[in-house]
Amino acid sequence: MSTSSLPAAAADSNVFNLPDVGEGLTEAEVVTWHVAPGDTVAINDLVVEIETAKSLVELPSPFAGTVTALLVSEGETVPVGTPLLTIGSGSPAIRPDAAPEVDESRPSVLVGYGPSEHSSQRRRKRRDDSAPTAPTTSPDAQSVDIALAKPPVRKLAKDAGIDLRAVTATGKDGTVTHEDVLRHIEFLESSRTPNSELAPSTSDARPTREERLPIRGVRKHTAAAMVRSAFTAPHVTEFITVDMTAAMELLARLKASPALAGVKLTPLTLISRALLIALRNNPTLNSSWDDEAEEIVLKKYVNLGIAAATPRGLVVPNIKDADRMSLGELAAAIEQLTITAREGKSSPADLAGGTITITNVGVFGVDTATPILNPGEAAILCLGAIRKQPWVVDDSIEIRSITTLGLSFDHRLVDGQQGSQLLHDLAVILEDPLQFVARG
Repeated sequence: MSTSSLPAAAADSNVFNLPDVGEGLTEAEVVTWHVAPGDTVAINDLVVEIETAKSLVELPSPFAGTVTALLVSEGETVPVGTPLLTIGSGSPAIRPDAAPEVDESRPSVLVGYGPSEHSSQRRRKRRDDSAPTAPTTSPDAQSVDIALAKPPVRKLAKDAGIDLRAVTATGKDGTVTHEDVLRHIEFLESSRTPNSELAPSTSDARPTREERLPIRGVRKHTAAAMVRSAFTAPHVTEFITVDMTAAMELLARLKASPALAGVKLTPLTLISRALLIALRNNPTLNSSWDDEAEEIVLKKYVNLGIAAATPRGLVVPNIKDADRMSLGELAAAIEQLTITAREGKSSPADLAGGTITITNVGVFGVDTATPILNPGEAAILCLGAIRKQPWVVDDSIEIRSITTLGLSFDHRLVDGQQGSQLLHDLAVILEDPLQFVARG
């Protein structure tokens, strides 16, 4: 549905337009409606959840009154300023064309992704037009085809990847119930038996052995940023194998220290601290390339990015001025950063301004990787799994805790010698815990 075909708002209706809720936001996807035509809302009542580049954002109503129409379907991506819904019989809290105040702790935009160079166009979610849908319009208002369902039911359907418009509604006034969704899930699962695996799908005539997922939200923005980074910055990756035995023994002693009681300490904590120390003598790894000004920008601070795997995809929030933190402060900051990211609550400030990143593939049992740079940064360090392995110590073979670190860097900013020196310094610090004191 184009904006030109939107139903005209009644004279006493207020139009709520999609606001700009984050740095550089040009569009957002409507994920879940929390109201339906005929519902009464007060100012600041939650009306809709949208998805920006990396997070879900809850939008409150700037008006009080009765919802007369929903103008955008769930799953539809629309530009900032697009009318989302109309609310009648209420007085506006702000001008209809002004953005409402939004809790800055909620929205987020992935570091370096920024707006697209081209204006966005609406993209409708694919669906089966023949599937039964629940009625969505009130008698005196027009709206798009939105299934009636309570928020918990919408969440159940969303988590299961089900379009509510394809579910047969049995609730009052055509509302989709919890049981309706469960029955639909059972139907879909029963249709995927071996005997029917080769049969065409009833919804789109495709074999059920294939599933097509729309490219949007987190995956869309991640893909765009990684392609831009890979084909803009000339990547070089180097590796070093490190004996982490002494560092792991230090970690055990730190965990038992009363001074750090209640602080979550992990190998990532120590490696992050070691990286911050090593950067002091290797500042080019903490820089950026200003193409427009034709300058290299050396950062005198370290905003340490920690790549975090979340249910919505990979995000890279960063710890501001991490180089000024004690070990305990750094550990607490990493823990809080990870929790916030997994809950989808990283703010734009959390995700912006990173100077160097650590990604930990070791938590997945992977030995190492060749990571792609976070856009705008000079380097990214990859931490691999720490394993017990035979190792030569003073001409004798011993069982030691071994890991492999991988460092990718932008060869415009960092020469091979500088990248190699950083990896060497990291290994020296981690293999001799006294270096944390001597250099820290």
